[in-house]
Amino acid sequence: MQRNRLLIALVVVPALVLLAALLYNYPPINERLAWRVDALKAEIKYALNPPEEALFIPEGEGEQTPIPTIQPSPTPIPPTLTPTEPGPTETSLPSPTPTITSTPIPDKINLGGIRHEFQKWNNCGPANLSMALSFWKWNGDQRDTAAYLKPNQRDKNVMPYEMVAFVNEETEFNALWRVGGDLDLLKRFIAAGFPVIVEKGFEGTGFDGWMGHYEVINAYDDSRQRFTAQDSFIMENMPVSYEEMETYWGHFNDTYIVIYYPAREAEVMEILGPHADETYNYQYAAQIASDEIFALEGREKAFAWFNRGTNLVYLDDYAGAAAAYDEFFALYANLNPDEVNIPWRTVWYQTGPYWAYFYSGRYYDVLNLATTTIDAASEPAIEETWYWRALAKEALGDIDGALADLREAVKLNENFDIGWYHLERIQGGG
Repeated sequence: MQRNRLLIALVVVPALVLLAALLYNYPPINERLAWRVDALKAEIKYALNPPEEALFIPEGEGEQTPIPTIQPSPTPIPPTLTPTEPGPTETSLPSPTPTITSTPIPDKINLGGIRHEFQKWNNCGPANLSMALSFWKWNGDQRDTAAYLKPNQRDKNVMPYEMVAFVNEETEFNALWRVGGDLDLLKRFIAAGFPVIVEKGFEGTGFDGWMGHYEVINAYDDSRQRFTAQDSFIMENMPVSYEEMETYWGHFNDTYIVIYYPAREAEVMEILGPHADETYNYQYAAQIASDEIFALEGREKAFAWFNRGTNLVYLDDYAGAAAAYDEFFALYANLNPDEVNIPWRTVWYQTGPYWAYFYSGRYYDVLNLATTTIDAASEPAIEETWYWRALAKEALGDIDGALADLREAVKLNENFDIGWYHLERIQGGG
């Protein structure tokens, strides 16, 4: 009898385990359960190793080994501006004065016709992009955008340049992204018939601290001082106050994406005014960030320093950007977690510090920041982090380590062209 029970156990238990695994990976079931499993794993890891306590402290230029820099081309950000060797440490910036003609617009506009989607697991970017495209009668959904943007479901982030690339390469529409936006600009686009995707900070009761989030903004109402967002996580037609928009949008350099028919490009450029020129746009946003550094305190001041660094990266002023990011990390280290949510996920979404430190010859800072980010995450599913650590390792002479990290980067995202480029270059001895 005992032998029969043992035989049954040896057959039945593995069969049940296999059946459970097959059911779990069945797409309709996986969509409902994967995020719960991921959340549980994250909760356990974060309880044992609080990510907000994993501090990165820049070593600075004096601690670095001067090794010739490597040109990461083709470049992942921004797609239309290829970084060069370190530029000047001081960047001339325009004054943040109004740049768009003051043609009156209505006090209230609501653009209908957007098909709302609740995001699948880790699918904020793809869901918001498909919602924005639905306004223009595009027939796909977030599964179609995700197949291009993040073939690995575990990928934690989609960059704005990736979303723009999808629109420009895979649809009949055009898209562009800029930084340094403001509420008036949002309203002008909406009044002209263009919903806007914004990237902003996100937090609230029941959420796991501070994180990044996209929203499609399709309406505003001056009498109520609020926008209407199609939010893929919370709800359809979600009200967002002007004050809330200004604060949380600023966490991402006031980044926005506009989709349009090619025939309407002239309208988009007219609304942008001088911001149609990318260099002007980055200079303007850098000055906004500089002004906010002196006007804000605490976490918001830290984000202003981060935004300044990001804009200087776009302007090829890597030394100036590195100094700005140093200030961000110094302020970050002194934030009180009892008072604010520590934004420890910041470099999941914005990789400017890697650019700045790498092109300033601060390879150990790139290595240490990437390692800190990888170790703090619930799972190492951010390909850009592995990519930059690989470049730092190569610069420091660890070729085997660089190859291992690049293989991990392209494993996480098989469409990560820049990772494949460097993997093939190093393997070929180039």
